[in-house]
Amino acid sequence: MQLGVTVMERETTITIKGQVTIPAEIRAKLGLKPRDKVQFELEDDAVILRKSVSRIERHFGAVRVPKALDWRQEREAFEQGVAEEVAAEG
Repeated sequence: MQLGVTVMERETTITIKGQVTIPAEIRAKLGLKPRDKVQFELEDDAVILRKSVSRIERHFGAVRVPKALDWRQEREAFEQGVAEEVAAEG
């Protein structure tokens, strides 16, 4: 056992369909709520149960959003572009 690791053991029964009930103390500790997803990791002869991170949380921040420009600056640039096109036509 590793130092600083809390060990919590509970026993439950597997149903005919292969389902188990996660004990309330463990659900509370992991912050699991109804409809949450969990991950199972097999490590030798032990299974590690983890709360899954949502796709949104997993990818949050992956794309940098450019800083929004001031609408006044956008309008001024547009008007300048139109004025240059009109001047070029005349």
